Amino acid sequence: MKKIITNLNKRFDSRLRLGIMSILMVEDWVDFKTLKERLEVTDGNLASHIKALEKEQYIEVRKQFIGRKPNTSYCATPAGRQAFNEHLDALEALLNMRN
Repeated sequence: MKKIITNLNKRFDSRLRLGIMSILMVEDWVDFKTLKERLEVTDGNLASHIKALEKEQYIEVRKQFIGRKPNTSYCATPAGRQAFNEHLDALEALLNMRN
C-alpha cells in the first residue's frame, strides 16, 4: 500500500488543481475566464493554483489579444499529462485494492 500512496503526486492534492488538470486533459486550450466559471472559484484562488502548476511545467500559458482585450489561455504540457495520468493510475490502484 505504501508504494501506491508514494505514487500519488502531491502537486495534485488540491481539488482545484485536480479540476484544472482534468479540464486541460480533455481540451486543447482553455482561457482563464472559462476555468474560473467551470470551477466556480475566485480569480486569486485560480491564479495561485495555475502559477503552481506552471512552476512545475505541467501547464503552458499563452497570452494574446482578442480584438483589443487581453486573453490568457492554458494547456497541459506533455510532462503535465504524464504526471497527471500517473497520478490517476495511482488513485485507480488505490481504489482497486482488496483487503
